[in-house]
Amino acid sequence: MDKHEGRDAGTIRLDDPWYDALAVGWGEGEETSPPRPAPGDSPAHAASDIYLEVQRSAAFQEVRSRYRGFVVPATAGFFLWYVAYVVAATAAPALMARPVVGAVNVAMLAGLGQFLTTFLLTWAYARHARLRRDRAALDLRWTVFEQERGQERTRARGAGR
Repeated sequence: MDKHEGRDAGTIRLDDPWYDALAVGWGEGEETSPPRPAPGDSPAHAASDIYLEVQRSAAFQEVRSRYRGFVVPATAGFFLWYVAYVVAATAAPALMARPVVGAVNVAMLAGLGQFLTTFLLTWAYARHARLRRDRAALDLRWTVFEQERGQERTRARGAGR
């Protein structure tokens, strides 16, 4: 890794929309302020307007809808399964103590089922995200990146006059 000297020593600048500049240096006590618009910029060209425009877009709403369509039923189902396990353990101890095979009883199988369900939900969520949302979310992110880049070019041209 090259060492740099000067005011911006250690600063990493990447033109990658997946790069999260806020995560770099997090918790190191450095105060950073958001970039201020140039004096000639109109409020209609602020960076926040780009994000509001994307948030209102049909593509963003579709990504959010697909996310909620999976997460809400999965969370509700898992929560009901967990509550049923706890209620059965407290309300029907005889049922939960019933042996299945040797020293393994219904409660142990239900407890292991909780772990299995957690892993299955994690796998299903990752699969759902990969197949139904990741491509659309990446396209949205590139759209925002390109709009911000175009805004920076316009600002740079305006400052160069």
